[in-house]
Amino acid sequence: MNLESILKYSQAYNFWQWAARRHPPEQGRIFLSQRRVYILPTRHGLTFGAALVLMLVGSINYNLALGYVLTFLLAGMAIVSILHTFRNLVHLTIVAGKVQPVFAGDFAHFILHVENARAEARRSVDFQCDGQAVTTAVPGNGSVAVDVPLRAARRGWLELPRVTVDTRFPLGLFRAWSYVQPAMRALVYPKPDSSLLPEPRPRPDTGDSINLGIGSDDFSGLRNYQPTDSPRHVAWKAVARGNALLTKTFSARASRELLFDWSDLPPDMGEEARLSRLARWVVLAHQSGMSYGLRIPGNDVPVATGPAHLNACLQALALYGAAPDHGAPSR
Repeated sequence: MNLESILKYSQAYNFWQWAARRHPPEQGRIFLSQRRVYILPTRHGLTFGAALVLMLVGSINYNLALGYVLTFLLAGMAIVSILHTFRNLVHLTIVAGKVQPVFAGDFAHFILHVENARAEARRSVDFQCDGQAVTTAVPGNGSVAVDVPLRAARRGWLELPRVTVDTRFPLGLFRAWSYVQPAMRALVYPKPDSSLLPEPRPRPDTGDSINLGIGSDDFSGLRNYQPTDSPRHVAWKAVARGNALLTKTFSARASRELLFDWSDLPPDMGEEARLSRLARWVVLAHQSGMSYGLRIPGNDVPVATGPAHLNACLQALALYGAAPDHGAPSR
């Protein structure tokens, strides 16, 4: 029997084989069964064990009865803590929640719902992902929502990587942990630049109207009467006071519609810079309450308003140039 065949029956070997293998995201509810939870001594636990060995050697050397009592009392406490640390993590259920779209450079907040079907509360449970750690406590027969932050470096889809769930409760001598990777992803919009909103200009193909001309909405002043003016607009009260014929003027509130076109940007501007500029304009137009549309290669978003239209434009910018998506739906 060679070494390879012997290692196949080793639990440590099987664990490292599993850990090194790339696992796809998990759909649905993730249950932390006993086979998924691992436990090992921490650095403090190893130091504590070494101290117990020294105490035992000293008790044997000097025949200290109380030394034996203290040594075995502490050893028994450490052994019992193994069970409590393991039980603090095992049989938890993790369910993927929602994640809102963000701009590149911000933190995406992935919401995980942790459910505890046991009557005992689970304390000091850590969720670690990409250098960020969140600590929570799960009440007995209850659930809690955990916000796992993840920095969005670039636009497009951001999938939640593997999350390490661990605990060192109650004494910190042992660490129990498990790996989960719920099927979650966040949509990352291009980071807007600092440009100003361009001046609107009429486009024959959109039929927009941007100039504030003479209309009949709001009173704006008086001017000299002209023969072509309507009698309804004559300022008869001024005429009654002995003034010359004057005509009331009104300002029309014309609809301001903007179309942000990829081809209108400078030709030497890079692709990502163009997307950042268009994202900035879309956000400013939405904040100003204007009607706007978007035209980029391969995608046209008609002129409209509202939060849904804003999300549609930003999503088109975020997924520009991306391959057709056949993955898990966004949450």
